[in-house]
Amino acid sequence: MPYRRLPNTDKARLRAIRNAIDTADKESINNIPFDTTLLSKLQTFYPLFETATLNQKQAIKDQNNNSKKYIKAVDNAKLYLQHFIQVYNFAVIRHEIKPVTRSLYGLDQTNTKLPSINSDKDLLYWGEKYIEGEQQRIAQRGNPIYSPSIAVVKVRFELFKDLYFSHNTYKKNTLRFSEEVLRLRGEADQYILRLWNDIEGYFSKLSADRKRERASLYGVVYVYRPNERAKIESNKKQCKLNILDESVMVDV
Repeated sequence: MPYRRLPNTDKARLRAIRNAIDTADKESINNIPFDTTLLSKLQTFYPLFETATLNQKQAIKDQNNNSKKYIKAVDNAKLYLQHFIQVYNFAVIRHEIKPVTRSLYGLDQTNTKLPSINSDKDLLYWGEKYIEGEQQRIAQRGNPIYSPSIAVVKVRFELFKDLYFSHNTYKKNTLRFSEEVLRLRGEADQYILRLWNDIEGYFSKLSADRKRERASLYGVVYVYRPNERAKIESNKKQCKLNILDESVMVDV
């Protein structure tokens, strides 16, 4: 005996509601197998839920597209900043630049160990420090660092910053739309449960097979258990064999 299975994806939920609305539109008001008040609610709810799921999909797509550019920008900014400060640090070690200038970059004057840049926040913090420090040192008549120059480093860093803030915006949009879908999903499940209960109740006086046939027209989904599907397939094969046997007998 097949059993009723409620939708477990947003696409299936939308299909179930849309099917009921479309089928009901073809019937007279007295022949609709569920409450007309519920039909009115479904007609209002459907576009809201559909729009929410579309917004969520678009937000996820935008975030994924931005993420590819963002990851590349992070790697480039980190690479240029690390190379810049390494070149500066080597110049300090060679006594070409005075160690006292290390404080301009937020670095310890007595320690040549460079801070790690592992997180985005580290990259934002030290990027600003290194750029400001180099600009201050040059303003004090210091020789600019080259290979890479601070101008080249700044270009990579500013690109990273722009994508960092847009990346966070995309993440917030995805979270906001996902929360909206989650809220509406709960409503959809309640509507569909009530809808399908009404439909099955309306056709309850029919035979089991006829009831499922009529209810299916309004979007109610029935599935067979594995052993039932296997039995149906076995019966189909047996019918084909019987037809072949009869054909052979006729030819003979």
